Amino acid sequence: MYIERPIDALLLEWKNSRNHKPLLLRGARQVGKSWAVEHLAETFEYFIEVNFEKNSDMLEFFEKIHDVHELANRLGMYFNTPAVPGKTLLFIDEIQDSVDAIKSLWSFKEDFPELHVVAAGSLLEFALKGLSSFGVGRIRSLFVYPFSFDEFLVAEGKSAWVKAKQEATSEKPLLTPLYNDLVQHYRTFLMVGGMPASVAAWITTHDYRECQAELDDIQLTYYDDFPKYADKVDPTLLRNTLQSVVMQIGEKFTYSHVDGGYRAEDVKKALSLLCDAGIIKRVKHTAANGIPLGAEVNNKFNKYIYLDSGLLLRILDMDLGGSRQLTELILAGTAEDLVNKGGLAEMMLGWELVKYNNSRSQHELFYWENTAEGTRSEVDYIITRDLKVLPIECKAGVSGKMKSLYEFMRQKHLTEAIRCSLENFEQLENIDKKDNNAVRHVQILPLFAVSNLFDVF
Repeated sequence: MYIERPIDALLLEWKNSRNHKPLLLRGARQVGKSWAVEHLAETFEYFIEVNFEKNSDMLEFFEKIHDVHELANRLGMYFNTPAVPGKTLLFIDEIQDSVDAIKSLWSFKEDFPELHVVAAGSLLEFALKGLSSFGVGRIRSLFVYPFSFDEFLVAEGKSAWVKAKQEATSEKPLLTPLYNDLVQHYRTFLMVGGMPASVAAWITTHDYRECQAELDDIQLTYYDDFPKYADKVDPTLLRNTLQSVVMQIGEKFTYSHVDGGYRAEDVKKALSLLCDAGIIKRVKHTAANGIPLGAEVNNKFNKYIYLDSGLLLRILDMDLGGSRQLTELILAGTAEDLVNKGGLAEMMLGWELVKYNNSRSQHELFYWENTAEGTRSEVDYIITRDLKVLPIECKAGVSGKMKSLYEFMRQKHLTEAIRCSLENFEQLENIDKKDNNAVRHVQILPLFAVSNLFDVF
């Protein structure tokens, strides 16, 4: 079964555009890139799919044929499918296996722009790093991630719930029955995760064991990829580093916590490769004195978040002694404990901030930490809205527990902030006596309503 996603609308928009540059779908393995292209192919009369992992003999076509008209003609003959502009979709999958195929995208734009060409790759960033000024102005990228919570709700047939929560505000919070239902579905989402295979298993069976089987397969696929990096980093180091990321979710990453006694520089290289593979994402420390946030990054301080909550639970089960404690917290723990313990809610908040952003560019995540000696305060995420810095704290509890958030607002002279929790919509107002009675406004945004910050659906 195919589950429709917002990327489908972007793909149709690309198809119908007069200037349909070759399109490159980027993202980790199994996040739905090929699935979406195959769904798009149903709107074309003809479909040619080249997959280098399934058929390595296809590499020779791109190595030896550099005229893209001739290349399209030869591929058409090979697959017994005509390559007709406007009627045929040419899909090059796992394109990272061929530098020549990547370069052919440039030629398709220059010499055969009428043909619809889309490519995808799961370890693509490694190949692109080796190509200077890759495809500038000649190729369009779309970044694909696991399902967001809104996508999960739509897949469950709860589109009306998405609309209701996007219309909710602190002045008009959700009615209690719907709020409770959304909290329960968010707990389910944390267990199932957003990987398309797991979501599809849940939708068709509502049996979490089926989801676990799919997630185990995906996680083992990630591990099986590690030997492909062997010329860059020891596969054992990659596995140990990934496991350490899982154990340090929500914390500043400490290199010495990686098993094996590796040098910090080696661990940094492993982290970089895992980021390039899309399996983890770096959350950078910023001084956040203004925008752009990336102008004041302190590379000594970093956090890392894992791709998906469902996969995280499978790593815990397969490699780290079991996920029972975290599973119980997700399914039966209090809302406050679920948000404040273990870093899982913080991890998912970070990914939701990425998923609802513009898919045409890669988005960075930032956090803030007071680095002054003898102090300990931290804000989980810093974003920008309306050309202003906006801090976001992932925390459950009353306003008196948000010392770090108020300290940040005081230092940066801010009046607006967000607290994400499993509470209903609300607005808190604080009179800061330490700052001439300045008024601070903190909007409470439920973790299941992060999309309210973006123009989506």
